[in-house]
Amino acid sequence: MSGDKSGGFWDTIKTVTYAILIALVVRTFAYEPFNIPSGSMLPTLLIGDYLFVSKFSYGYSKHSLPFSLPLIPGRMLEEIPERGDVAVFKLPADNKTDFIKRIVGLPGDEIQVKGGILHINGTPVTRRRVDDFVSTDDFGTTRRVPRFVETLPNGVRHFILEETDNDPMDNTRVYKVPAGMYFAMGDNRDRSNDSRYGDVGFIPRENLVGRAEFLFFSTNGSLWRPWQWLSTVRFERIFQGIE
Repeated sequence: MSGDKSGGFWDTIKTVTYAILIALVVRTFAYEPFNIPSGSMLPTLLIGDYLFVSKFSYGYSKHSLPFSLPLIPGRMLEEIPERGDVAVFKLPADNKTDFIKRIVGLPGDEIQVKGGILHINGTPVTRRRVDDFVSTDDFGTTRRVPRFVETLPNGVRHFILEETDNDPMDNTRVYKVPAGMYFAMGDNRDRSNDSRYGDVGFIPRENLVGRAEFLFFSTNGSLWRPWQWLSTVRFERIFQGIE
């Protein structure tokens, strides 16, 4: 009898171990979950969105591994990001902090913002006003921000928010993207710490973690309070693709 109990215990341990190993493999080489803690990617991504990032989209680097273990030199099986991809990357300043932004500049590009309009290689990107993005804060205050459709040179169309065209980073210098680097910006243009700022800067190719693919959960409450989900979960956003 004791032998049966002992065998059952070790079977459970093995099952749990296999499950952990499978989860680590999936997280490392296929899909990794992330959540959105800030509003820098509004209106595309909301605070409280939970999404999957495809790790295989750009190939693998040390940042594909848990704790960024230095076991992969450079990138393996590298795929080049496309302009307009929403990408997760490690902040170059510390190689630890996860950032999520939109790739707008590729190696060799010249990027500049003039009068709030993104310019790529000297050509202004098309920006068309559509409506207002309306949000309500925790105190019940309603806020309206102009929403635009921006069309990148490769035809990728996405929403951005632009409160004003006169902020300091609405008129920038020309950024020449070096080889092996990328330029990323948040869709919430006046409230995003991105490649326009020195503490972010250009994104090295080995710092790319993966491409944001789709949402698997979204809430304006807490993921860990399921008894509140009926009133806080944004059901219409679940399984929504990220563009």
